Amino acid sequence: MSQPGFDFDDLIEDDAGVPTYGVSELTQEINQALRRRFFDGVWVRGEIQGWRENGPHAYFQLVETMDDGKRAALDVSFFAPARIKLRPLLARNRLQLGNGMKVRIQGSLDVWVQNGKLSLKMFGIDPRYTLGDMLQQRDAVVRRLAAAGLFDANRHKRLSPVPLRVGVVTSLSGAAWHDFADEIRRSEFGFQLRIIDCRVQGEFAVDDVSRAIRTLALSPKLDVIVVIRGGGSRTDLAVFDAEPIAEAIAFCALPVITGLGHEIDRSIADDVAHASLKTPTACAGFLIERVTAFTDELDRHWLRIANTSTEKLARTNARLEDLAHRVALQTTSAISLAAQRLSSAEAQLPTLVRRAITEQSATIERAATKVSGEARRHLDLATAVLNGRQERVKTLDPQATLARGWSITTRGDGTVVRSPDDVQSGEELTTQLADGVISSTVT
Repeated sequence: MSQPGFDFDDLIEDDAGVPTYGVSELTQEINQALRRRFFDGVWVRGEIQGWRENGPHAYFQLVETMDDGKRAALDVSFFAPARIKLRPLLARNRLQLGNGMKVRIQGSLDVWVQNGKLSLKMFGIDPRYTLGDMLQQRDAVVRRLAAAGLFDANRHKRLSPVPLRVGVVTSLSGAAWHDFADEIRRSEFGFQLRIIDCRVQGEFAVDDVSRAIRTLALSPKLDVIVVIRGGGSRTDLAVFDAEPIAEAIAFCALPVITGLGHEIDRSIADDVAHASLKTPTACAGFLIERVTAFTDELDRHWLRIANTSTEKLARTNARLEDLAHRVALQTTSAISLAAQRLSSAEAQLPTLVRRAITEQSATIERAATKVSGEARRHLDLATAVLNGRQERVKTLDPQATLARGWSITTRGDGTVVRSPDDVQSGEELTTQLADGVISSTVT
């Protein structure tokens, strides 16, 4: 059996002077080189994405979008000791790390031996960088709102003097809602609340809050909308610096009141709202005070009306009593005078009656004489007229004409015959004479 032949002519030249590393050894060498190069750590800036927590540790990517639109990313490990150490610094600046937050962090570079990936072990942060970026974004939103004429738009909306119908944008699972609702309940006023439960922090909060405001703005039965949440970090408050929420408030047809639970900072939502209060409880108190002021003013008006009415009634009663007294005196005097006049008239009445009867009798006699003469004259005149008309009637009476020898011939249908042409041969005719009738036939 032949052995295969091996050709070693193309073997690499002797590399005994160049070391060969195992994977773990090479990783250790890289890590040592990184520590020598960045022995004090390295500062890196970017935006947090993919934040996740695993027990006391946190992991995320620090992302940068380059000029060509491509994305550069660096894995970051934020272990428990570093988180505990940085907790007071973050708390003093009221920052809470999370997705979308731009940061400048310090850490040590490390290649993990198990997968060969480069990562940054975070142990420091510059809060001023994050706060400055947040301030720049906030100022840019404010400038755009002011340029569009939206910054003061909601403050010009008229707030009802009795804002009892209230739309509420909040998270029902938070303490803010309970504080607000308890304060409203204790007021014992008849508030009517329409609540939209939404997220008020986190990556979906901006869409939830702005959509809730727009939804409530369409309701025709609301007087005001309140947006409330409890206290939190400065990054939590940054949700209410978002332009969509500010625009939703600016375009809202109803006045919007904010109670975002931040005693120190103001958000853009606070700036563009009709009114802003420090806490949800204060927001409820604002509405209660307005309703109380209205009811107090109403009570003052009613009291003023009652006092004025009482005074006017008292003055009217006094005038009526005085008038009644004067009427009584005048009535007594008038009755006494009338009685005197009646007695005098009663004494004169027989004489006046006799005089009146005598005068009326003479008047009647004169009228009777005049009527009798006029009646005879009219009767004579009417008799003469009647006699004349009777003579004329006799003259025109056909019977009188017949008596003088005239006759009237008529056809069978009663028509008078005036000409021979009016009749035909054989036709029956009737001739009326003064003392009889002759029937004849035409031949």
